[in-house]
Amino acid sequence: MKLDATDRRILAALQQQGRISNSDLAERVNLSASACHRRVQRLEADGYIAGYVALLDARKMERPTVVFVEITLSGQADEVLAAFEAAVQRIPDVLECHLMAGNADYLLKVVAQDTEDFARIHRQHLARLPGVAQMHSSFALKTVFRTTAIPV
Repeated sequence: MKLDATDRRILAALQQQGRISNSDLAERVNLSASACHRRVQRLEADGYIAGYVALLDARKMERPTVVFVEITLSGQADEVLAAFEAAVQRIPDVLECHLMAGNADYLLKVVAQDTEDFARIHRQHLARLPGVAQMHSSFALKTVFRTTAIPV
C-alpha cells in the first residue's frame, strides 16, 4: 500500500496525540469519521501503526539518568550474538539495544535512578551478559532533544 497525503496527516496527528478521538482526528485531517476510522484500521492492519503507548516522564518514574553503553563482544558467531541479544532483552532498565557498525558491536540505552543505581544495574545485569569482551559507559548530562515521531 502506498501512503497518500491524508494517510500521512493521520499518522502525523496520531504521533502527536495517540489518544485523539476518531471524530477529532477526522476533523483535523478533513475526512468523515467513518472514512477516517477505515483509514486508521487499514494503517494498523498494514503495519504502519505498530501500536499505541503512553510516554512516561522519566523523572516522575525516578529514572532520570540516561547511560549509553557500548559493548564489544568476544566474537561474531551467530550463537554469541543470539545469546547476547536474548539476555539483554531480559534487563528491564535497558530501553534500547542496537547492533552497530563501527567500533562497538552493540549500543544500549539504559535508564537509572542515579550513578549508584547504574552501578547496581551494571553489577547485577550488564556484567553478566554472555560474550562481552569490553564495555564502555557514557552518562548523558542533559537531553537536548528527544522525539518518538518518525518523519512522515
